[in-house]
Amino acid sequence: MSNLKNIEPLQDFNWEEFEQGSAVGASREELQNAYDETLNKVADHQVVDGTVTHIDKKEVIVNIGYKSDGIISASEFRYNPDLKVGDKVEVYVETAEDKKGQLVLSHKKARLSKSWDRVNEALEKEEIVTGYIKCRTKGGMIVDVFGIEAFLPGSQIDVHPIRDYDVFVGKTMEFKIVKINQEFRNVVVSHKALIEAELEAQKKEIISKLEKGQILEGTVKNITTYGVFVDLGGVDGLIHITDLSWGRVSDPHEVVALDQKINVVILDFDDEKRRIALGLKQLTPHPWDALDSELKVGDHVKGKVVVIADYGAFVEIAPGVEGLIHVSEMSWSQHLRSAQEFLHVGDEVEAVILTLDREERKMSLGIKQLKEDPWEAIENKYPVGSKHTAKVRNFTNFGIFVELEEGVDGLIHISDLSWTKKVKHPSEFTQQGAEIEVVVLEIDKENRRLSLGHKQLEDNPWDTYETLYTPGSVHTGKITEMMDKGAVITLNEGGEGFATPKHLVKADGSQAQAGEELEFKVIEFVKETKRIILSHSRTFEEAKEEPKKAAPKKAAPKKDAAPAIQNVAASTTLGDLDALAELKAKMDQE
Repeated sequence: MSNLKNIEPLQDFNWEEFEQGSAVGASREELQNAYDETLNKVADHQVVDGTVTHIDKKEVIVNIGYKSDGIISASEFRYNPDLKVGDKVEVYVETAEDKKGQLVLSHKKARLSKSWDRVNEALEKEEIVTGYIKCRTKGGMIVDVFGIEAFLPGSQIDVHPIRDYDVFVGKTMEFKIVKINQEFRNVVVSHKALIEAELEAQKKEIISKLEKGQILEGTVKNITTYGVFVDLGGVDGLIHITDLSWGRVSDPHEVVALDQKINVVILDFDDEKRRIALGLKQLTPHPWDALDSELKVGDHVKGKVVVIADYGAFVEIAPGVEGLIHVSEMSWSQHLRSAQEFLHVGDEVEAVILTLDREERKMSLGIKQLKEDPWEAIENKYPVGSKHTAKVRNFTNFGIFVELEEGVDGLIHISDLSWTKKVKHPSEFTQQGAEIEVVVLEIDKENRRLSLGHKQLEDNPWDTYETLYTPGSVHTGKITEMMDKGAVITLNEGGEGFATPKHLVKADGSQAQAGEELEFKVIEFVKETKRIILSHSRTFEEAKEEPKKAAPKKAAPKKDAAPAIQNVAASTTLGDLDALAELKAKMDQE
């Protein structure tokens, strides 16, 4: 059984008008027009005001009084995290009705259309604006201000140096517009500028209360190669690297760390430039004041080389207490020209205190004093006549300087190099760094120098030459060097002689040349000057004159006698006569 009741239709309802789209005597067009009259007139590409009706994570719905609401991406409102339902916002009408009949709006474009006017107004009035930090970029951050992408330099984020930029991405902060480039539409903003004014007032107040010698607590905010910046609560001060520690500091990180709280003392400050010089080491007593009172000259100390220079090395024997080892106090040797040849930074050394001035806080040290001075007993180790091996150090025109051991030098005079060889320069005889055998000739203890000889290692051959190369004797030799004034002849029995050009004429009248081996007669021998004068022509000229000398001669006039007497070197000796007689007998036999 059905429960439905029979409902009677309206007797006067006009079904024909309903089907044609009109009712109550009005056409559909009339009704549409009447409805449209109740809505705002909206045109494409215009900026209108709207009211936020709904907000979620993805979109914001805005009512502009049109027949449909517009939907805007929530990302366009990131700059305003406080947006709420009911807020009035500016929107740009992309199109009043798209293919789906949807109202398309943009808040970003609405902001852009008026942003440059608002940006310039904010710069002119020094207005504080709100911006959303979108992302990092080279040298700073990109900030959305009125829909414009502005640049925030890293140095303008905060008054303190920023070590991590990423923590600011996604934050909404207040800024001050500091620069606009109208041509390129570039905007530069600063957050630091907002807090500097406040800090400036704080600085003035802090600096007005500062006094030299005052001890304050601060926080390490930056560490550089030359010092440490400390935040004193609104104003910064600098601890120079030399004021961090009484000892030498190569890197401030060795003493302090970032964000460390430390006590500092005010050394100096400048009201105008707002510079405050701080000290850390001044909070502890000077190490020289705590130096052992029993320490005295002659004591041995140990330390570490902290600085090296050509003239010496600074050794730290305690933090803040240094002594200088001059290069002359590093070795008994006279050839140590630079301290770097002997010591290096970081070397641990033992030294002897040479001078100590507590008032001036200066100390000189020596390390050669740890070894015995070789000149104290030089006569015992290097007596006159003793033979040794030395090292060639350098040359001069007059001799060779050699070193027998560290600190013991000697000179070999050029005349003491060889008995027979004429040495023009010592470099012809040996070379630097080579070893050479020597004999001690003389000791000069006061000037710390030995006179040495090399030729004295052998017997003097001139003692033998004196008996061998008697005037008139004939010897075989080879011409080894030709000169304008004559030739040098190396004799087969040893030694060198000299012959003038007229004594180099051979029997056939030609001149003897270098490399020829001939017989030479000794004309003159002088041991003191080591000179042997030779003649080749005499060996055959005097043989021809022998028959003439054998025949009786008339007495020559007295006026001719003088030259014969003066020419002693050319006179015939008994030895010559014997040689000539021998030659004559040989010729007769042939």
